[in-house]
Amino acid sequence: MKKRRKMPGFLLAAVTALPAAAVLSGCGEKDTGKIEIELVQYKPEAVEVFEQLEEKFNSTHDDIHLTIDSPNDAMTILKTRFVREDYPDIIGIGGDINYSYFIDSNILADVSDYAGLADINPGYVDILEALEFVPVDGTYGVPYVANAAGILYNRAMFQEHGWEIPATWDELTQLCEDIQSEGILPFYFGFKDTWTCLAPWNSLAVDLAPSDVCQQVNRGETTFTDNYRGVAEKMLELIKYGEEGPFAYSYNDACTAFANGESAMYAIGSYAVPQIKSANPDMDIDSFVMPGADSADQNTLNSGVDLQFCVTEDCAQKEAAYEVLDFLLQDENVQMYLDDQKAVPCKSGDFKLADNLDGMTSYIKEGNMTDYQDHYYPSEMAVDAQIQTFLIKQDVDAFLAKFDKDWKRYNRDIIRMVEEYAAKQ
Repeated sequence: MKKRRKMPGFLLAAVTALPAAAVLSGCGEKDTGKIEIELVQYKPEAVEVFEQLEEKFNSTHDDIHLTIDSPNDAMTILKTRFVREDYPDIIGIGGDINYSYFIDSNILADVSDYAGLADINPGYVDILEALEFVPVDGTYGVPYVANAAGILYNRAMFQEHGWEIPATWDELTQLCEDIQSEGILPFYFGFKDTWTCLAPWNSLAVDLAPSDVCQQVNRGETTFTDNYRGVAEKMLELIKYGEEGPFAYSYNDACTAFANGESAMYAIGSYAVPQIKSANPDMDIDSFVMPGADSADQNTLNSGVDLQFCVTEDCAQKEAAYEVLDFLLQDENVQMYLDDQKAVPCKSGDFKLADNLDGMTSYIKEGNMTDYQDHYYPSEMAVDAQIQTFLIKQDVDAFLAKFDKDWKRYNRDIIRMVEEYAAKQ
């Protein structure tokens, strides 16, 4: 077993004091005569489908008992448990900077010997590997489902007016002008919730900045000022086509407004569809990639790993954990999750995707996808709030200068790690 590294401060910074009752404990001893496997997953909106999967697994396995916990604020609870060295057997988390921290802290087991990885779309395996602060041997996550971000649109409204899907930035802005000329609002944004500012930002950034720009900056090879100017300028141009005062309206407001036909488009990810459909179950929604570049062949799907399963280093029953993963990756169980959450499968296969992904299916099949830039951003930097402030003040130079300055401040430990790694090569 690897020697566990002391938990770094930047991992523990997000841990808050929780009441003892709020922190999940491990499975403990159960008098079932079975191997006990505990899985903690971070998506509370998927509680019902995981309850169904847990029940199905336990009814079909005589030698393993599976417990799936889906707590609110799961990431804080997981980090608190890690500090206490109370590790679940499997964790279900997103492919973001928390995953990077967990790899660096030697919390996760190498699962490169897991046979099921052979069925995973290589593009999503590559996305996870790119999240490593420095290259490490092994594979530490099994991608399960992804989401896709770009532009949702009202398909019936587009068909009624004869609007065509844009493939370049100029075509998008012209489309917005055409929509406005007919007295319809092109976009609803809902930027009161700062995290929503990241949706169009990420979708533009994958077209306009290198996919590894954050790693390049950490290596001292470039700056965000040199790479994000086009993204910032186009964000300012895009919000001209949204509701007046977008910072007064929340994510829920934007979902409801779009559902009620108050805008033709909504720059958000596929994860918003269930919320939109809760306001208008019959709405016909499709999507297309953000055409941020001047040429259509520069377009890429903004897609990242929304849920992956990682076996922890302390799991004493790795073979049983793999049997759980085999079950979760059975086609019918993947499809059950896709149907419930309108997600994108990371497993290759003949799955039925939600019709709101019709305009993105070709990118998914071709593997033409690029991870969210914010998956590399340290949470302490609060990039979402910085983008919101920038959109209010509209000072590109000041925003980019602060971005570079804050990156060095909040990423100093990672930058030092990268420098040490480079010096050894």
